[in-house]
Amino acid sequence: MNIAMARAHREAFLSAMGSGAAVLRTGPELVRSRDTHFSFRPDSDFWYLTAYPEPDAVLVLIPGRSEGQMVLFVRPRDPEMETWHGRRAGVEGAREIYGADEAFPIAELDTRLPQLLRGVDELYYKTGNDADFDRKLLGHVRDMNFKTRDGVTGPAAFVDPGLLLHEMRLFKSDDELDYMRKAAEITAEAHAAAMRTLAPGVHEYEIESVVNGTFRSHGGSGPGYTSICAGGDNANILHYTVNNEPVPDGACLLLDAGCEYSGYTADVTRCFPASGTFSSAQRELYQVVLDAQLAAVEHVKPGVTFESVHETSTRKLTEGLISLGLVRGSVDEVLEDRSFQRWTIHKTSHWLGLDVHDVGSYFVDGTGGKTSRKLEPGMVLTVEPGIYIPADAELAAEGMRGTGIRIEDDVLVTESGHENLTAAIPKSISEVEAAC
Repeated sequence: MNIAMARAHREAFLSAMGSGAAVLRTGPELVRSRDTHFSFRPDSDFWYLTAYPEPDAVLVLIPGRSEGQMVLFVRPRDPEMETWHGRRAGVEGAREIYGADEAFPIAELDTRLPQLLRGVDELYYKTGNDADFDRKLLGHVRDMNFKTRDGVTGPAAFVDPGLLLHEMRLFKSDDELDYMRKAAEITAEAHAAAMRTLAPGVHEYEIESVVNGTFRSHGGSGPGYTSICAGGDNANILHYTVNNEPVPDGACLLLDAGCEYSGYTADVTRCFPASGTFSSAQRELYQVVLDAQLAAVEHVKPGVTFESVHETSTRKLTEGLISLGLVRGSVDEVLEDRSFQRWTIHKTSHWLGLDVHDVGSYFVDGTGGKTSRKLEPGMVLTVEPGIYIPADAELAAEGMRGTGIRIEDDVLVTESGHENLTAAIPKSISEVEAAC
C-alpha cells in the first residue's frame, strides 16, 4: 500500500460518511511465548485507510473538521526501544509521512478522544474485535452522555464502518490490481519451484520452505495465510497446516499458497504428483476438477451472480462424479439429493484482496429477500472446486483413495469478461507433469 493510495481510500470513505466520526484501531503485537512476539501485520481496514505499518495506533476520522479530518494516535519515538526493536515513525512521522492532520502519542488517547467526539451524532466503529478497547470507548461515550446538562453530547448511534468501507474494498482500483498482479507473479514462481522440488519422500515442510522462501526472495512480505502443503491423504483435511510428513511415492501433493505483497494476497491451489506423473486414477480425478474449474472461470463476467459461479462448477463436478461412479443418478437427481457433497465439501469462491477471505457482501436485497449479488468489474474472486477421497472411502476405487484435488485461481471481473491473474501457473495435466 502506498501513502497516496491510502489517501484516496480515506477521502472516498470520508465522503461516503458525510458526517459523524470514525474510530479504527490496529492491534498490538501479540505474545508468541514469554518475551517473544508474533510478526505484526496491520488490521486490514486500518491499513487500507492509512498505510501505517506499526502496532498500537488509532485512527480518528471526522468529516469537515476545521482542524483537520484525520487524527492519528501512535507510539512516540523512543531511542532506547528503537535500539532494541526497530525504528518508529512517531508523532512527527504520522504527520509528515502518513498525512495525518494531527497526531498525538497513544498515551493521550483517553484524554483527547472524548474531546474529538463531542457533538458527533454517529460513530463508525466495529465492536467485537477487542473487548478491552470496546469497554473503554463505550465508557467514554457513556460519560459524555451523562453530561448533557452541561451541553456535552456524544454519539447517539454506532454504525459498523464495514457497511461503507467493505464495499469500497470489494472494488479494486488499478493501483490495487497492480499489487495483486505482483502477488500473483511471485506466487507463480513459488508454485513452479515447488513442482521442481517435489519427489517421493520429500517432506511437506521442505515444500513449505521453498514456497515461503520464494515469496520473500522475490520481494513479497511472506505468505498471505499459512501455506497448506498436504501430501496424500492429508489433502483431505481442507486447512491442513501441520506440514510435517514425507510425501509418499505415488501420492499427490496439494499446495495451497499465496504470496502477500504490500498487504494484498494471492490465493492459489495446485496439485501435482510426487513421482512426476499422475496415476490413471489420479488423472481421472484431476481432469474432472479441472473441467469444473475451467467452466467456472469461463462463467465469470459482469452481470452473472456470485452464486452462479458455484452452480456452474457444481454441475460440472457432478457430471464427472457420475462418470467416475462416485455418485449415481442423473445430474439433476444428484444435484437435487446433494449426494455430490460427500466428495466436494466446500463452495467454489470467495472474495480476495487485503484478506485471503476478503470483505464485501455476497447477497443483496432483492424481490422476496436476499439474493446473490451480481459480479461487477473490479471485483476479484477465487475459483476453487475440489474433490476429496479419504483413504477410508470404501465407495471409491482403491486407486482414488487418499487423494484430494483442488485447483484454484484468482479471477478479476473486467468490463468485457474476466482476467485470470494466476493463469501463468501450470494447471493442465501435461503442464503440471512437465513442470514436475
